[in-house]
Amino acid sequence: MAHSSSSPDLSSRPIGVFDSGIGGLTVARAVNRVLPHEQLVYFGDTAHLPYGDKSTAAIQAYSVKICDLLLKQHCKVILIACNSASAAAYELVREYVGSKARVLNVIDPIVAHVGATYAGRTVGLIGTKQTVNSNVYKKKIDDLDQGVELRSLATPLLAPMVEEGFFNNTISENIISSYLAQPMLEGIEALVLACTHYPLIQDQIKAYYQNEVAVLDASDVVASHVKAYLEQNGLAAQASKTPPRHQFYVSDFTRSFEESTRIFFGQEVHLEHYPLWE
Repeated sequence: MAHSSSSPDLSSRPIGVFDSGIGGLTVARAVNRVLPHEQLVYFGDTAHLPYGDKSTAAIQAYSVKICDLLLKQHCKVILIACNSASAAAYELVREYVGSKARVLNVIDPIVAHVGATYAGRTVGLIGTKQTVNSNVYKKKIDDLDQGVELRSLATPLLAPMVEEGFFNNTISENIISSYLAQPMLEGIEALVLACTHYPLIQDQIKAYYQNEVAVLDASDVVASHVKAYLEQNGLAAQASKTPPRHQFYVSDFTRSFEESTRIFFGQEVHLEHYPLWE
C-alpha cells in the first residue's frame, strides 16, 4: 500500500490520552518518560470532573464524545487514563472506535502486573469510592486465580487534596497516615495507587511504610504496558531530531488548571479550551 504524504503510516500518529481532569497527566508524563518520541494529545474533561461520582451512562457519553475529538486528531492509540472511565466505558469505547484506533485502559496492565508479581500474597489498593466500590480490580484479580488477596480502601479525600495543592505538607501527611493506618490495609506486601492523582503523593506514602511495603505507581506500570504494546504491534514512532509537540485540551478552562497542569505533567504546558457540547 503506497503512503501518500497526507496519510503517514500509523506509527507517526499521536497517542490520545483522556481523563476526567488533569490527574491523567501523571499517566501522560510517565508515557512521555518511556516514549520520548511519541506525540501526545491529552484531553481533560474538566467540565465534568470528577468522574468518580458520575453514573456509568454519563461517563460513557463523555468518553464517546472525547474519542470523536481524538479520532479527528488521527490518534493511533487511545489510552483511557482514568480508573473510573476505564471501569465504566472501556468496552463501549473499544466497540465505538472499532478499527480506527487501538484502545487501552489503566486497569488491565495493573491487574496483570499484580498477578505476575504477587501471586499468593496480600496486596492493598487505594482509590476513589467509585473505583473501590465498583470492585473492578478485585473481580479481575480474582479471575487470574493467582491467589492474590486484594484489600481495597476508598480514600476519597486524597484526590481533592492533591488537586488543591495540599501535598508534601503536614496536612497531607496526617490525612495519608490516617488512611494507611486503617485495619483494612494491615499486613499488605504491596500497595497499588489506583488513582491518577496519587503519584504526586507517593513519596509521602513510601515514607509512611519505610520501604516495608512496595508502593506501586500505576502510571509507571501503565506506561511500560503502552511501550510494550506499541513495540509488539509495530506502532512505535521513529526517533526524530526535534521533540514532538504535545497538545493539551480541556473542556472547561480555568487558570488553576493551567498551573496544576505543570505540576502533574512536570513541564510547561499550553492548554487549549475545547468545549465538548457545542
